[in-house]
Amino acid sequence: MLTEETFLNMRASWMDEISGHLTSKEGLRENVLELLSVFYAHLTRATLENKAEVLDPIVLEWASARTETELGSHEKSLTPVLNDILVKTVTVVQKHYDSETALEIITAIVPIFAHAIERVSSEETRLQMEYLVAELEKTRSVLEKLEQSKSDFISVAAHELKTPLTLIEGYVSMYRDVLPDDEIKKNLAELYLRGMNAGTRRLREIVDDMIDVSLIDNNLLSLNYQPTWINHLFESIHRELKDVIQQRKIRFTVRQFPGLTEMLFADGERLYQAFKNIVMNGIKYTPDGGKITIDGRTLPGFLEITIADTGIGIDPEDHTRIFEKFSRLGDVSLHSSSKTKFKGGGPGLGLPIAKGIIDAHGGAIWVESPGYDEVSCPGSTFHIMLPLRKSPPDDKSAKLFRSLIEAEKTQ
Repeated sequence: MLTEETFLNMRASWMDEISGHLTSKEGLRENVLELLSVFYAHLTRATLENKAEVLDPIVLEWASARTETELGSHEKSLTPVLNDILVKTVTVVQKHYDSETALEIITAIVPIFAHAIERVSSEETRLQMEYLVAELEKTRSVLEKLEQSKSDFISVAAHELKTPLTLIEGYVSMYRDVLPDDEIKKNLAELYLRGMNAGTRRLREIVDDMIDVSLIDNNLLSLNYQPTWINHLFESIHRELKDVIQQRKIRFTVRQFPGLTEMLFADGERLYQAFKNIVMNGIKYTPDGGKITIDGRTLPGFLEITIADTGIGIDPEDHTRIFEKFSRLGDVSLHSSSKTKFKGGGPGLGLPIAKGIIDAHGGAIWVESPGYDEVSCPGSTFHIMLPLRKSPPDDKSAKLFRSLIEAEKTQ
């Protein structure tokens, strides 16, 4: 039968064996001896009382003593340490007692160690999870601050650029009013001014896009709901882009589909901007002689519009990335500097703005494309879902357009 004396007889050898195994430094050895002394006392009591949980306070305290650095690098797990202590304990027992007594002691302590290892493993897993969750929260907070900083920079930069841009436009306009009378000089000056106008117009478009992105990022994009007809929007887009479409020999087709000529309430100006951005994207990535086709259908409560091109396509892994701001695919250095030529340049804001506008309407946008291939040109199809609002969302506008709504119902 095991007694307290059984464990007392081998305590010195056990302390020396275990402490020597765990550390070879004298300073550390003293600290370890203190910890092992408490551990051995609890091990003795747990074995004699057949209560494995007696060791719990000790091993759980050891497990929770790991630093954040150790948790992050998965260092200094207590589980292998307890395994080593068990192995060394068995060795000490076999040295001190005959085989029968040794077997009795080993049979008694193995379940104690098994329980301790299980508790430690569970506690270390819990602490590791808490650490990882905390680290993820820190990372999320840093990313949020970074995203906010980017948004703030865009907003400030856009507004700061707007002032000197307005000055340049004003001086160009004034200079045109005082052009010299000499015809050659006048023509040359007019050529320079047209170039300056084109540059400032392009810059203003970028500034306006940056402001729109800032509004979308900060949920400040306001919509002015008005009676809107989708066919009118695409007719206007075709008129504005007619010269570019002709230069690129692109066939622009708007098919007749249910809902195309129906009135719905939306911000027509913003939808025009969104559709134009998507069409411009199609023109930019479709080789000369390609096609852009507008089609659609009505669904319960929604109008689905598709804008399909015969361009170079988009790899599946980039289907969501293209809607992120400043995201441009491929080697930017190989892109054309023109906005409308094949693979033309741009800041990468058109599609994110389109998504922000459509999201603000309560709709959705996504793209389908089998992949990227500049030889076979598999093309891309953008799907836009818009709520089929037959009346404005506020009562004041509903009263204002009541007669128009009633007339639309009778048709």
